[in-house]
Amino acid sequence: MASPGLEVELLVKGRSDLGEVAPEIKASERRTAVAIGDLEWRDMDADDYGTNEAQDSDFPAAERSRLQEMLSLLGLETYQAQKLSLPDSLQISSESMKNWAPQAPKDLPWNFLRKLQALNAEARNTTMVLDVPPDARPAEKESQMEEEIIYWDAADDISADIYSFSELPTPDTPVNPLDLLCALLLSSDSFLQQEIVQKMSLCQFALPLVLPDSENHYHTFLLWALRGVVRTWWAQPPRGVGSLREDSAVLSRAPAFAFVRMEVSSNSKSQLLNAVLSAGHRPRDCFWHRDLNVGTNPREIADGLVEVSWFLPSGREDLDVFPEPMAFLNLRGDIGSHWLQFKLLTEVSSAVFILTDNISKKEYKLLSSMKGSATKYYFILSPYRGKRNTNLRFLNRLIPVLKMDHSHVLVKVSSTDSVGFVRRVRSIVAHVARSPCRRLSVEEMAHAARRLGLRVDEDCEECQRAKDRMERITRKIKDSDAYRRDELRLQGEPWRKAAQVEKELCQAQWAGDPPDKGRAELRHRLLELRAQQNGHEPTWGVQEFVAGISGPSLGEKQYFLRWMEWGLARVAPPRPRQPPETIVTLRAKHCGVVDLSELLWPEPLGVEDFLREMGQFYEAESCLVEAGRLPAGQRRFAHFPGLALELLLLGLPLELIDGSTLSTPLRWVTGLLKELHIRLERRSRLVVLSVLGVPGTGKSTLLNTMFGLRFATGQGCGPRGAFMQLVTVAESFSPDLGCDHILVIDSGGLIGGALATAGERFELEASLATLLMGLSNVTVVSLAETRDVPPAILHAFLRLEKTGHMPNYQFVYQNLHDVCAPGPKPRDRRQLPDLPGDASRAAVQMEKQGGGIRTLADLAFCDPEKQHIWHIPGLWHGVPPMAAVSLGYSEAIFELKRCLLENIRNGLSNQNKNIQQLIELVRRL
Repeated sequence: MASPGLEVELLVKGRSDLGEVAPEIKASERRTAVAIGDLEWRDMDADDYGTNEAQDSDFPAAERSRLQEMLSLLGLETYQAQKLSLPDSLQISSESMKNWAPQAPKDLPWNFLRKLQALNAEARNTTMVLDVPPDARPAEKESQMEEEIIYWDAADDISADIYSFSELPTPDTPVNPLDLLCALLLSSDSFLQQEIVQKMSLCQFALPLVLPDSENHYHTFLLWALRGVVRTWWAQPPRGVGSLREDSAVLSRAPAFAFVRMEVSSNSKSQLLNAVLSAGHRPRDCFWHRDLNVGTNPREIADGLVEVSWFLPSGREDLDVFPEPMAFLNLRGDIGSHWLQFKLLTEVSSAVFILTDNISKKEYKLLSSMKGSATKYYFILSPYRGKRNTNLRFLNRLIPVLKMDHSHVLVKVSSTDSVGFVRRVRSIVAHVARSPCRRLSVEEMAHAARRLGLRVDEDCEECQRAKDRMERITRKIKDSDAYRRDELRLQGEPWRKAAQVEKELCQAQWAGDPPDKGRAELRHRLLELRAQQNGHEPTWGVQEFVAGISGPSLGEKQYFLRWMEWGLARVAPPRPRQPPETIVTLRAKHCGVVDLSELLWPEPLGVEDFLREMGQFYEAESCLVEAGRLPAGQRRFAHFPGLALELLLLGLPLELIDGSTLSTPLRWVTGLLKELHIRLERRSRLVVLSVLGVPGTGKSTLLNTMFGLRFATGQGCGPRGAFMQLVTVAESFSPDLGCDHILVIDSGGLIGGALATAGERFELEASLATLLMGLSNVTVVSLAETRDVPPAILHAFLRLEKTGHMPNYQFVYQNLHDVCAPGPKPRDRRQLPDLPGDASRAAVQMEKQGGGIRTLADLAFCDPEKQHIWHIPGLWHGVPPMAAVSLGYSEAIFELKRCLLENIRNGLSNQNKNIQQLIELVRRL
């Protein structure tokens, strides 16, 4: 066996002499490094870097082939011209009902996307289950490559190709998860990239910051992809009371600490970073590393990737490793091969930790070019035997150049106490953060990336035009309430009055009373109110919004919607925040009765306010046309439902029940559904799935996890109305499932749990619950710890039972308190208690059913086939904000989704509707 010293000499020499085949040192990046680093490599021997013309010209073709082969292996080559989109990844197919393991590399991207959508902590596992006999499988390679080191046996012929490990994976070889991530991001459009990053953030995976692309020789700084990530942390000032803060990950400033490798390092950066970020004895696997499943598989296209993760304090001293937010950056690959990325990290970081086994003349010249940098540098060495004096010689030369002292050099060998070493690294990080240091946001890091010549994903023309339009609108918003009153004039009091009159008219009509003077008077009042609304012109802000969603470019519309969501969120009124124990347990402030008229948070200004204004212009105009007060040829807003439908098809939730007036804009909703019928044409068979429950029971999170939707989550984080989104069923699966689309309805904050004795409040909630359940084929009732079903929902069941229209229903109990308990099996087929609670008994009495008081068990579980009660474990594994979504929660939601789809396929839900039937049902209900 060769000595360790000889081993590393061979490795360094091999990597420098065989540049034409070495995967670590890329010619395109060497040329970039010369231009950017000004390293004067001409003084070195040409053989040290493999810079002869023949070798240099071979590199681009080799790199193009490597990326193209990886894309072909994963089945992604078809998505280079037409990128994979978010709707593509969210379609319901036969695979949506299978908890299957990938059997070939082409299954890996779809398996990753499905698991990521479900917030599954094992999404990065690329292990495949091969459908081949064991004796037909090739023997495993003897050589192993850990994350950063290669070992050779003395019997190996050194003259042989020592880089045989870098051959591309074959169909029976697991793909490195980082290669899969890079290939998928390179094949996705901007909006799918953003979705991938947001889901990775919820899983507490390290996020891609710089995406390498060796094929086209440029790298992309992923500012847009990260812009949707929101971080929450406990901010504790030196004096005073601490509070929870919430901000965009790209806008909040924090000190950044970069960890990089120089040539060979026996220590794993990723494992060290995970240990530094973790408070417990078992580090979280935030950064993928060599000891994880398939972690030793060589990277083929992911070298040059820069990842970022944050430490966020929770306010608990026993868990907070640092007192303030910190960003940690990890460069995959060697800094000599990825000098551009390393240069970026030195310009945005407060400190850079360089992991290496030995420092040679080559590394010394690389680092000497950083003279004058304001960044602090630290070395983590694991020296090979016989290299001690060489290391000391070069370190003594670097100390004045990099403005270091001997405390900036840490040595970690196999005998080093790992816990003590991690504690020392943390103390260095904390010391740097306490002293005056560089603090940048991701947005400010993007400025440095542009200066260095990196591409920033947000700089495309469509994105910038959409941003400019958003800024023109939001610049005029100083106060949300004042803006609603002055600019969104058709809402508020005018809409409330019109809604009340329409409600009275509807009640009189369905009561069967003969026409009388009172009903004529109501119609006259309604027309007067609608004429007043129609007399207004859309304000400048509404006109700008309409122009933003009317453009011919689909991409620009999507950019505009996202920019509007973020821009309006930043001008929204501040919301009162909950104490940290409430964030930890996700416990709603009101687990029982919630009077929606006394909600503790102001409703933020959002995109739905502008759409609501468009809906009121359409409602007023349609009402006047129906009454003959306005000629149809003079309509100005007939195209508004079509514009709104485009947004629904792009994945934006649209309001079904107005949260401000708790009423349904009937003409607007039917106009949307008519446009949907026209657009879908032959694929218009629908299943309607609704989720009901009081606020704080995890309804929206459940739907988002199940179908990849975008309903607002968190108490006080979104509007109060009921919203709908459309999920497409793949054409190949439609005949089997029996529908073409699933219309998903989230009841939002409409059902507050009012008691039956609350009079009008209870009646309103019961009517809204009846409406939503009456429209539905499938209803999921989301409940917290209490076993009492909200009285309004029980009331709706009783009403619908009399009509014979009972949806298929599932009762879901979510564990909102214990954030790390595994919980019972997700599906528990047992009945609710025979004795109803006081609230349920009162609701039944209001219906005045014959034969005595009936319980929910009497009503809901008379059919054993429909007896479905689910117990969902807690959402978080650990303590937020550093907690990841628990695997138990993800798996339970998948089982619930599979059950719902099976019920739809087996016809256990009510008869599926086409859109025309749904329109008529909306009118009747």
